[in-house]
Amino acid sequence: MDNEAKTRENLVRRMLARQGYKLSKSRRRDPRALDYGRYTISRGAVTMNFASLDEAEQWARAGRYARRGGQS
Repeated sequence: MDNEAKTRENLVRRMLARQGYKLSKSRRRDPRALDYGRYTISRGAVTMNFASLDEAEQWARAGRYARRGGQS
């Protein structure tokens, strides 16, 4: 992973931490594995899987109000 990608991953990780979530990357080393290179956002027992950092970042940038349908 190059420096730019790692920096962006850390940015998304901090963004989610401020919202109370945790970003994890699959630890699989086999490129043929189904979850290789995937990201997971979790909070307690709730877990959401994303195929790329782009998708995880888009979800994080939507914010909690957008995810709740505008409710506070």
